[in-house]
Amino acid sequence: MAALKTEISPQDNEDENERENDVEEAGGEITPGDESKKKKRKKKKKKTPTEDTERVVEDGKADDVNEVNDATLEGEGEKKKKKRNRKKGGAKVTQTDPPSIPIADLFPDQVFPIGEIQDYRVNQDDRTAKDRFTSEEKRALDRMHNDIYNEVRLAAEAHRQTRQYIQKWIKPGMTMIQICEELENTARKLISENGLKAGLAFPTGCSRNHCAAHYTPNAGDPTVLEYDDVVKIDFGTHINGRIIDCAFTHTFNPKYDKLVEAVRDATNTGIREAGIDVQLCEIGAAIQEVMESYELELDGKTYPIKSIRNLNGHSISPYRIHAGKTVPIVKGGEATVMEENEFYAIETFGSTGRGVVHDDMDCSHYMKNFESSYVPLRLQSSKALLNIINKNFGTLAFCKRWLDRAGATKYQMALKDLCDKGVVDAYPPLCDIKGCYTAQFEHTIMLRPTCKEVVSRGDDY
Repeated sequence: MAALKTEISPQDNEDENERENDVEEAGGEITPGDESKKKKRKKKKKKTPTEDTERVVEDGKADDVNEVNDATLEGEGEKKKKKRNRKKGGAKVTQTDPPSIPIADLFPDQVFPIGEIQDYRVNQDDRTAKDRFTSEEKRALDRMHNDIYNEVRLAAEAHRQTRQYIQKWIKPGMTMIQICEELENTARKLISENGLKAGLAFPTGCSRNHCAAHYTPNAGDPTVLEYDDVVKIDFGTHINGRIIDCAFTHTFNPKYDKLVEAVRDATNTGIREAGIDVQLCEIGAAIQEVMESYELELDGKTYPIKSIRNLNGHSISPYRIHAGKTVPIVKGGEATVMEENEFYAIETFGSTGRGVVHDDMDCSHYMKNFESSYVPLRLQSSKALLNIINKNFGTLAFCKRWLDRAGATKYQMALKDLCDKGVVDAYPPLCDIKGCYTAQFEHTIMLRPTCKEVVSRGDDY
């Protein structure tokens, strides 16, 4: 049998303390009658706020009673604000320009900004989808994954702040190496690079004009960004393998605006159509319809804008940028459906050329095969290079510049050996016909149980 616990109210304590003080003042016991008299005297001594403010006004210290009340409230508000700041460890930290303060330091509570929330598109009779947001079960599932969502949002905020700085900083006449190194150094600071726990998820793509994807400069590449270039900046950040894959197209000459607009609109269409139980082929058909409703007038000639049919979006899983499902950007893809709590990179590519890409130029992107089993290596140089790859990149993509940074030397033969044996896969630049122009936009989305979160969305795109 449980013991009975007696509660004492705060008012009882206050009355008891008051009685004790009165006893001390009187120097002995106070009778119940004396106690009531004492309380009356105390009540008489109290002044109402109105009496106080009227006295101040009479003294000429304020022209309006409201001024006194406002001043009092402001003073109390400032005290409370200072007290809150002291509890949190001081004033709020703001980002520098150029950005250099880690994102984790900007959010002392370690709760990072939520991306754009979109409701799932539903048919009129689809009660299950309609009830997702109000379902307590689905909201409970959401809460179960909060830690994962928060990690992805941290990576997204690092991506957002990095790209917004680069968009203002980038200028014609800069070398592509200079651009990539500035971007990567900034992102490494903001993400607080820490081995395989936090850092860049893949090399910075800066493909120009007819080259649509997978170009980053190797050491010694003299390529310079020009005013008439259409450049696709595609880079990724990650926390504990939770990857943000996000890209934009940057131009200086406004004559390419329609091409950029078409691809941005197509990407947003793909994001809008995506959702739990949605067939991937339906998304591809919607993207193509929007993309190919645009055309570009360039130097007196009109070009239809085509979806690049052999490029697509993809699912993402921890430490795996291409996790098995593809999101086409033309009609006729697979009928596979998206599922709850999957992560996707929705990306679209538009071209004024043939709308098909092929391998071209020197290879710079590489990635260890995620499903590769043990392969015996005879060359000592191959073993040494594989150790560097495992330690620094794991199954995340890398480039030759990053091998140089990791301390690898004379690795060309070893890298070829690893590729020949299927331990590492090469990803050469992907190009349409020379003379055409290509553009790209991309966002990472989370298919949460209650809603769709475009986690990499920003004010820029």
